[in-house]
Amino acid sequence: MASVHESLYFNPMMTNGVVHANVFGIKDWVTPYKMALLVLLSELGRAGAQLGLLERRRLNRLLLPLLQGPDMPLSRLRKAIEESCPHLASSVHIRLKLMAEGELKDMEQFFDDLSDSFTGAEPEVHKTSVVGLFLRHMILAYNKLSFSQVYKLYTALQQYFQNDEKKNGIDESDMELTNTEELEGKMEKEELDVPLREEEISCSGPLSQKQAEYFLSQQASLLKNDETKALTPASLQKELNNLLKFNPDFAEAHYLSYLNSLRVQDVFSSTHSLLHYFDRLILTGAESKSNGDEGYGRSLRYAALNLAALHCRFGHYQQAELALQEAIRIAQESNDHVCLQHCLSWLYILEQKIFDSCVLLEHSVNKSLHFGLPQRAFAGKAANKLMDALKDSDLLHWKHSLSELIDISIAQKTAIWRLYGRSTMALQQAQTLLSMNSLEAVNVGVQQNNTESFAVVLCHLAELHAEQGYFAAASEILKHLKERFPPNSQHAQLWMLFDQKIQFERAMNDGRYHIADSLVAGITALNSIEGVYRKAIVLKAQNQMSEAHKLLQKLLIHCQKIKNTEMVISVLLSIAELYWRSSCHTIALPVLLQALALSREYGLQYLASETVLNLAFSQLILGIPEQALNILHMAIEPVLAHGAVLDKGCAMFLVAKCQVASAASDTPQKKIEALESAILNLNEAKTYFAKVDCKEQLRDVLYFQARLFHTLGKTQERNKCAMLFRQLHQELPAHGVPLINAFK
Repeated sequence: MASVHESLYFNPMMTNGVVHANVFGIKDWVTPYKMALLVLLSELGRAGAQLGLLERRRLNRLLLPLLQGPDMPLSRLRKAIEESCPHLASSVHIRLKLMAEGELKDMEQFFDDLSDSFTGAEPEVHKTSVVGLFLRHMILAYNKLSFSQVYKLYTALQQYFQNDEKKNGIDESDMELTNTEELEGKMEKEELDVPLREEEISCSGPLSQKQAEYFLSQQASLLKNDETKALTPASLQKELNNLLKFNPDFAEAHYLSYLNSLRVQDVFSSTHSLLHYFDRLILTGAESKSNGDEGYGRSLRYAALNLAALHCRFGHYQQAELALQEAIRIAQESNDHVCLQHCLSWLYILEQKIFDSCVLLEHSVNKSLHFGLPQRAFAGKAANKLMDALKDSDLLHWKHSLSELIDISIAQKTAIWRLYGRSTMALQQAQTLLSMNSLEAVNVGVQQNNTESFAVVLCHLAELHAEQGYFAAASEILKHLKERFPPNSQHAQLWMLFDQKIQFERAMNDGRYHIADSLVAGITALNSIEGVYRKAIVLKAQNQMSEAHKLLQKLLIHCQKIKNTEMVISVLLSIAELYWRSSCHTIALPVLLQALALSREYGLQYLASETVLNLAFSQLILGIPEQALNILHMAIEPVLAHGAVLDKGCAMFLVAKCQVASAASDTPQKKIEALESAILNLNEAKTYFAKVDCKEQLRDVLYFQARLFHTLGKTQERNKCAMLFRQLHQELPAHGVPLINAFK
């Protein structure tokens, strides 16, 4: 079919096989597939009242994708018609057979009869309807063909029908065979002679303008809403290359190629396609037609802006800054405030890596409101100011029904509430997004909101469940993520990172440090900072203090440089724990105070509470348990309300330790009451540790409980705890670290 297409329709535009003009100058042309559609429309008009209401509705719903879509094999077309109306499918097949096995004049007569559909007082088809326009385009295209082209079209129709006959094994010569083995061998040979096209949507010849536009819009919509139903990256690129072979100046095809390259993180191809898109946009004059004389400059500044966004996505911040400076310069020369506002937003994202850009953020949001551009808000400042900025943007999102920006805003709120340590609020925001219906119309069978926002929310939801010990639920969520965002999709790295982190935490809780160490490489590949931090955690658990300290110091310097405040605080807490384990208790205090100051400055309540717990532990080991108990009341409530199960257990364990230490100087009666209260707190801690299968902490709790029961003279309870402790102690390795020197 490729040779037929090229010889019939593209010779006037080609020299030695090279296209010299826009082939989409021809709006549409006749192909055997479109002749099959014309036969379908003709038979549909003949059937008239014989078709039931349900069958007619099914056929009407089927027609639009058939008219707009690419050419398909006759077998697939017949199957689609049979699902709606089997009787009509048989009539279409018979009519095509008579035309293909007849003479050339039969095809000419068929096109002459098509004009009758528009005649009469009540014509079968209105000229301005979708079907009417299709019929008129086909009649016009057929009338423009020369006699030799008409003959080649008729030959192509015969080949089109014969291929279907061979594929379905209904050739009369095959039916005459009596030897079954010979019949099967011949059918297999014929099936090999007619290979199926990949996923039955690829077209061996060029698409018409309408078919190409429909194909591109369909694939772009699927990439946005349900990537699993789109073509695979390799298949889609093959189709786009075929499209661009016949029309290299088709700008929209270059842009879809850019989106397809982003799916596989191909920096070179995505940059190449993006530049070609804007080059073709300028060459074809599409921008100047829609934007007047300003179109050329508009393409240039938005090309630079998109290039900056692309480099920023891949972490090439210096190249992104250069492209952004170019976009700002051109936008200032053209006095384009809208483009400048977009540049301001990206400038904030880039410069927050270097210094605090709160002024840029506030200016960005204010300008966004002025120019009607809702923007995303990021900041390392008070929660109320950040939420006010998001609220102002949300007003515009809902006012203009901007579905994608609404999703982004809710996903950001989910992440922000988690950053501030409010897991309940984060869970509420996540459930809000998951229960929403998209404001955008999508095709039936396509999942709504299959976007990065939903991937982010589902990942947070999985981690929240894992933190509470619901590992089965977290696994189900991750399983859904894997199905919804396959490994080759552009958002797959999100769930891959969270999956590795959850597995790492489970291995650490279970004392399987060799498994946790093997997961570090995968985490590092997805997020280098997270990977280095977890490597240090493993080294610390394995009592390799010097190596862990060196790694944490390097990570601290890097995170302070890029202003990753959350990681800075986590690293400081880990460094303080190293000092405890090395019996350098006084050195740990300044480190903890620095972490507390940072967490309070940035409003990170949960990290502040965790730091206070660490300070209480420092006071305990420095011999002032009464003061430790006093400050524990400041931190215990947020941890129990919003914290992970492991942190809740550690907090209750610390309370029990402080109660026992402070009761040493009390009267015997008060001491007994304090020890009994400590045992209750240890029971609660034991429940938390058992929920996340944290065997090391369980062993420590059982040891502590056995000592308390021994002091109280409860022999039976003591022996039970001692037996359980012995079982865990034999299962887990002993690191020789005193119990009092470990908080978590």
